[in-house]
Amino acid sequence: MKKLTDLLVDLEYEVYSGSPDREITDIIYDSRKLEENCLFVCIRGTVTDGHRFAKEADERHAAVIVAEEAVPAKYATVILVKDTRYAMALMSAAYFDYPARKLKTIAITGTKGKTSTAYMVRSILENTGYKTGLIGTIEVIEGKDVIPANNSTPESYLLHKYFREMLDQGCEVMVMEASSQGFKMHRTAGIVFDLGIFTNLEKDHIGAGEHADMEEYIACKRMLFRQCKKGIVNLDDAHLPQILEGHTCEIETFGIHSDADYRAEDIRLVSRGDYHGVSYQLKGRVDMPVEISVPGMFNVYNSLAAIAICEHFEIDTVKTEEALKKVHIKGRVEPVKVSEDFALMIDYAHNAMALESVLKTLRDYHPKRLVCVFGCGGNRSRDRRFEMGEISGKYADLTVITSDNPRFEKPGDIIQDIVTGMKKTNGAYLVIEDRKEAIRYCIQNGQKGDLILLAGKGHEDYQEICGVKYPMDERVLIADILKELKEAQA
Repeated sequence: MKKLTDLLVDLEYEVYSGSPDREITDIIYDSRKLEENCLFVCIRGTVTDGHRFAKEADERHAAVIVAEEAVPAKYATVILVKDTRYAMALMSAAYFDYPARKLKTIAITGTKGKTSTAYMVRSILENTGYKTGLIGTIEVIEGKDVIPANNSTPESYLLHKYFREMLDQGCEVMVMEASSQGFKMHRTAGIVFDLGIFTNLEKDHIGAGEHADMEEYIACKRMLFRQCKKGIVNLDDAHLPQILEGHTCEIETFGIHSDADYRAEDIRLVSRGDYHGVSYQLKGRVDMPVEISVPGMFNVYNSLAAIAICEHFEIDTVKTEEALKKVHIKGRVEPVKVSEDFALMIDYAHNAMALESVLKTLRDYHPKRLVCVFGCGGNRSRDRRFEMGEISGKYADLTVITSDNPRFEKPGDIIQDIVTGMKKTNGAYLVIEDRKEAIRYCIQNGQKGDLILLAGKGHEDYQEICGVKYPMDERVLIADILKELKEAQA
């Protein structure tokens, strides 16, 4: 049990009705999980408004209701605040006894690279003996427990719950992906991170249910550098001045085309069979050779950020080198063995910037053909479809257009938008709506020296259709296809 007054210490609030001298069992923001003597927070969501459930919360004997507007209650104490999401963040921190203050906290923001950088950091720290928790797009790692993730940045209550569980499992460090939506919804409000990292920024997440425009997107990203002690930023990114506007932290830099604190020189692609990596010489504050086991210039940037972060810990550079050589990230240019003749990789690239980056990277390895299989998610910006079609047509030798997460749209309509973008190029393409059949086609028709990229799904193990998530893991699809092809040949 927690005292209500202890949870309100950092908040401006008004006691609308009832007594603040209440004790609560838990903080609840989902009306389906209401319980007696809980504190219910009325959250205004994109689908429904939590204030609609205030009466139900009172009838089910919630001890406290926190709201933005007056709600009648016979049993519960009603507390009014300006923003319930902000209030929930601060109350959750207090409820779990401020666990973030007891961890070394690292938050990574940017359009792309958050996940890869986070896993590189965790790999280096764990390789050196620092027990490190992780919160990201793929999963939450608390120590021995691994929890599938729903959002890059969880709701504030879950965030502090994870922090507490990390501490309980002996974690010393926490590294997390900090999304623009997370900042917009105050999920990290009240946390002062030890290290805040900016990877890069490009137009993305603009549209209904996300950000109104680029200005809002940038404004949300820059919030990190007003709530961290030290910022580590990509000096090569053109948006950096906007990101750092009004920053209150010390700044360190990394980059390639600049005189950064941590910079990569003599960058070389490394290719050995189906191994595709990259090596470089690190200069600046640290001088050492680096080889990373994932391909691409973008992973040079990610590794630079990871090294800069880990320099704030007592780490032998040899340990850093070892960790980067063996890091692998699910769904991030992840190799899957299908043939001795050609290579296949799975990647989460689901916008034009990410797709262009990974295709240009893989083309640098000079495959006989670069084949790209992708679709686009429904109920998202149509511009993304046109752009991705044009990008694939420009960089891939063959594009196989298929279905991704159609959500509440018809897959055929989404595919037609992609085709519209493709037709701006001379790129060869074909349409196979069923994703498994699209992958089967590529495997069956793979040529010696080909590199096949399955883009868009990455770590996801489902396909969302009309509000239902059906199991669909591309690794499972590939295994099934290989088994079926082998049985057909028998």
